[in-house]
Amino acid sequence: TLADRSNLACWRGEAGDAQGAADAYAELLNDCLRILGSAHPDTFATRSNLASWRGEAGDTQGAANAYAELLNDQLHILGPDHPDTLTTRSNLAFWRGEAGDAQGAANAFAELLNDRMRILGSTHPATFTTRGSLARWRGEAGDAQGAADATAELLNDQLRILGPDHPDTLTTRNNLASWRGKAGDAQGAAGATAGLLNDQLRILGPNHPGTLATRGNLARWRGTAGDAQGAADATAELLNDCLRILGPDHPDTLTTRNNLASWRGTAGDPQGAADAFAELLNDRMRILGPTHPDTLTTRGNLASWRGIAGDPQGAADATAELLNDQLRILGPDHPGTLATRGNLASWCGEAGDAQGAADAYAELLNDCLRLLGPDHPDTLTTRGNLARWRGTAGDAQGAADATAELLNDCLRILGPDHPDTLTTRGNLASWRGTAGDAQGAADATAELLNDCLRILGPDHPNTLTTRSNLAHWRGEAGDPQGAADAFAELLNDRMRILGPTHPDTLTTRNSLVSWSEEADRLNRP
Repeated sequence: TLADRSNLACWRGEAGDAQGAADAYAELLNDCLRILGSAHPDTFATRSNLASWRGEAGDTQGAANAYAELLNDQLHILGPDHPDTLTTRSNLAFWRGEAGDAQGAANAFAELLNDRMRILGSTHPATFTTRGSLARWRGEAGDAQGAADATAELLNDQLRILGPDHPDTLTTRNNLASWRGKAGDAQGAAGATAGLLNDQLRILGPNHPGTLATRGNLARWRGTAGDAQGAADATAELLNDCLRILGPDHPDTLTTRNNLASWRGTAGDPQGAADAFAELLNDRMRILGPTHPDTLTTRGNLASWRGIAGDPQGAADATAELLNDQLRILGPDHPGTLATRGNLASWCGEAGDAQGAADAYAELLNDCLRLLGPDHPDTLTTRGNLARWRGTAGDAQGAADATAELLNDCLRILGPDHPDTLTTRGNLASWRGTAGDAQGAADATAELLNDCLRILGPDHPNTLTTRSNLAHWRGEAGDPQGAADAFAELLNDRMRILGPTHPDTLTTRNSLVSWSEEADRLNRP
């Protein structure tokens, strides 16, 4: 029957074959139109399923377009307050966001929330779902703290009405942890995700997809909080379970492989990360095809890790090819396209063209301001990168001035304890030192170190980096022996935390040798 065919198509998609589900629904739609007619509820449902699975298969803009057409028909036949019409509005908003228009999605969910509150009331599950979606897309549009605050309010209401073990309550806890992490509190996100995992193991069991997803999130936030090796180890264990439970071609298994490659690279093995991404790309090309967003993302990751592993020109070339494809597939204003433009500028700079990188970032900044607005995190990041490459191209004072302006905005938008604010303070100190004020750079970095120790802890990678920068600027300010002593202490900690072969350990050892030689030279009679 038509119903059986619909169920079969759905389960194909849930098993990981989104394109197969889309193809099956396309065939089913033809029969629904022939047998039931265009206005039958089952025909509408089939059109909705077809749109969703096309989106899941990679055609996010096509999904949004299909839902827009469906909405027009439902408004005409069912009316604006019909539950199916409201559901289609939700799906349309979602796929608009997935296609790159996060602010448009947020605006659409805000309008939908007003109507669901009016029609269904404040405690209806669909109203709760819409509140969660609105929070998410506001966060995706740049307001991570606002998303966290809205999600916290939603969680309080769900705990009161649905109870702590309801699936929707668990989902909201996951979302709250994620937005807290994106707002700058990675350690808090890790702690909240660990608590959620304990409850999911009790309620859902260890093999439930939600439990597996939470394990991946826990690894992510632990890594973001500074434990990249622990994140890699946890993700490797998760991958074994994904392979056993979901199979090698399931999207969640592929995502876990992606995350494992990234954490291994971050933990100090960039070549291993590049090799893993090359293998993953082959599988994503085979399973998803060359134009799927996940395939494009994997190409970008592969290029980046090849660059980090020592081939910046190869990374630039691969990123340029990727950009051409994204312009054709996603369009020039898609967030993924903007991100690739930034990566291309950076790798061109790393390959030797600092001025070209600065020029490219200046053009990108104009588009970020137009598309995202001045306070969006990606706009702030682009400003930091533009300052960096201007300084690298020879204008250290201009880089310092631009970073000082950026710091003021980071303090206003993100707050003084946000990791990006701390990073900007470190960059400002470095550019002031490069512009000639080594002692000022040392003093500013010493103040920053105190805050890093308080906020991030002594073993966080950014704290260790700040200690390295402080030692360097003390040496540049005329105290080579103090620099050598500081690098000797740092080397002991990097050996303990990262191991003897990590790139940062090797760099610290080289710095210790250089400043020790400089101190010996000055002490010779």
